[in-house]
Amino acid sequence: MKNLVFFLTRNQSLIYKVFLYLVTTLLVIYLLPKGGQFKYNFQKGKPWQYENLLSPFNFTIKKDKETLESEKEAIRSSVIPYFDANSKIPAIALESFKTNLDVEYVDSLYQTSKNRVAQLGNSILNEVYTKGLVENEYSFSEDRIVYLKVGNEVSEVVFSQFFKKDDLVPLVTTKAKDRKDVIPLLQRLITTVAQPNISYNPQRTESAIENAINQINPNKGIVEKGTRIIAKGEVVEGEKYLILNSLKDQFQSQVWSQNNYYWLVFGYSMLVSLVFIMLFLFLRKYRREIYANDTKVSFIFFNIIVMVFVTTLVVKYDATYVYIIPLCILPIILKSFFDARLGLFVHVLTIMLLGFIVPNSFEFMFLQIIAGIVTILTVSELYKRANLFISVGQITFIYILGYFAFFIIQEGNIAQIELENFVYFIICGLVTLFAFPLIYIYEKIFGLVSEVSLLELSNTNSALLKELSNRAPGTFHHSLNVANLAEAAANEIGANSMLARVGALYHDIGKMVNPSNFTENQLNQINPLNELSPKESAKIIIDHVIKGIEIARKNNLPDRIVDFIRTHHGTSLVFYFYKKEEEINGEVKKEDFQYPGPKPFSKETAILMMADSVEAASKSLKDPTASKIDSFVENIVNSQMENGQFINANITFKEIEIIKKVLKKKLKNSYHLRVEYPE
Repeated sequence: MKNLVFFLTRNQSLIYKVFLYLVTTLLVIYLLPKGGQFKYNFQKGKPWQYENLLSPFNFTIKKDKETLESEKEAIRSSVIPYFDANSKIPAIALESFKTNLDVEYVDSLYQTSKNRVAQLGNSILNEVYTKGLVENEYSFSEDRIVYLKVGNEVSEVVFSQFFKKDDLVPLVTTKAKDRKDVIPLLQRLITTVAQPNISYNPQRTESAIENAINQINPNKGIVEKGTRIIAKGEVVEGEKYLILNSLKDQFQSQVWSQNNYYWLVFGYSMLVSLVFIMLFLFLRKYRREIYANDTKVSFIFFNIIVMVFVTTLVVKYDATYVYIIPLCILPIILKSFFDARLGLFVHVLTIMLLGFIVPNSFEFMFLQIIAGIVTILTVSELYKRANLFISVGQITFIYILGYFAFFIIQEGNIAQIELENFVYFIICGLVTLFAFPLIYIYEKIFGLVSEVSLLELSNTNSALLKELSNRAPGTFHHSLNVANLAEAAANEIGANSMLARVGALYHDIGKMVNPSNFTENQLNQINPLNELSPKESAKIIIDHVIKGIEIARKNNLPDRIVDFIRTHHGTSLVFYFYKKEEEINGEVKKEDFQYPGPKPFSKETAILMMADSVEAASKSLKDPTASKIDSFVENIVNSQMENGQFINANITFKEIEIIKKVLKKKLKNSYHLRVEYPE
């Protein structure tokens, strides 16, 4: 039992990675389409590049989208509409006519008697309501057959039999032509009281349309097994294009419950497993720091799963919207937290996985990989807000340009180009801007640090740097000088200059505990360490690293900044007190005068070690000249190289030489040196 516990404890990181690998693989397989993958790629208007294709099974030929839409439209225009008759309205209208007639009829104004007017009015209203009265707004043709529901009975009638409200005035004129004196009165009364009793029933009509549409046969024929579909070299167009699309849809829609279920699962498992194995191998070989950090590995896998999940949802809803998905957010985020190479590698692997899901996979993968490359090349210094907008504009332009080129290749012209896809690319670009707040959210969830956070940390008005300035002004000034040197050197070799600067600003915060023990803070030239033994003095000097880490943890500084505090002295010696102890006692234990490490393990931390050592030691230079500074920098950096301080950092000899040149130049400028003239 103890052995098992020991094994689990010792290998918990490896066990977690295996668990993460299995869960992620299974989840991706679950999200992949439930069917086989059509192994042929074809384009409309292009020759068939494979051998003669025979039908592997019986399948139906599906009608194209345009045909189905035309059939639906034909149904909408031919379905008989439904109308309802209201039996209460005629009685109401007759009663209203009688009441209004009593009010408006004056014996002295008309020759026709009131009774005769009443008879005429009732006759006209009865005729109108016998046939039915409708509103003027209906645009049905006069010969259109409609269904009229009266009570529980439904009958077919011609729409022209109905009266419209506009027909009432001419009808009164015709019916009362022998009583011209009361025509105006009748027209006014009847148009007032006559309300439509026939109304359109949209629910019933739409239900009839839907039923008719559901009866449409989506197929237009059957292709039997063994039938030749297309021969090599034939152009994919017309009926052949339709049959190939039908075969593809049928092939991809085959349910996994068939005999080939286990083979499909096995195939998917192998391919998805290979993708994630490649990612693990890349991290283990080229990004050991990230590989050793389970949080960072989980973060990378989480982003891959999110992209696969979102793409799956969109494709299932409507595959035409696939280009709205802001997949370039992935390399932006990974570059912001890690580096460009990792961001591009993960982006390409993710696109390979999505190739199983999306239609026109080659076109999709080509556009997304190109866009990812452009993202990596253009997105930089995200703390400058304008940079993200510029990069998104460039990404959108690449999408549009790539799609335009593909369309020309496929169609040979631009006559029928689908402009709505350009709108999708623009929307994708706008959604990509969400990367900025997403970076902030990820920082809080996963405890990572981005360039935006680095900008905030570089603010010298922050609480921690203000405290450093107040308690240890000499150290603060030293840190500022080191930050300027480190930033300049990082810029020259293409390292993360902002990270190097921020790391330099905080690398000596441990000196705040006892600032007077360090020479840069001793205003009265009295050194308390002179009262102590070299060994005790060395311990105090070495402890500023440990105390710096404690202060950093207490103030929630990111791990990437803490790394600078840990490594800025590597495993070097406190040389002054080492030599002093050697003079006093002869034999000295190096471990008592050696920093605990670790050694720098990145370009940025290596730059800080060089800049810190050179800047601190430069204060001891008397009468500095150009030649003195050159040899001074060479000696310090070469000594660090000989002691193997940069052995864990991914930095080259060429880059170290460039850094030395930058340091020499900066130091010469700070001392305002002039050219040395020969004697």
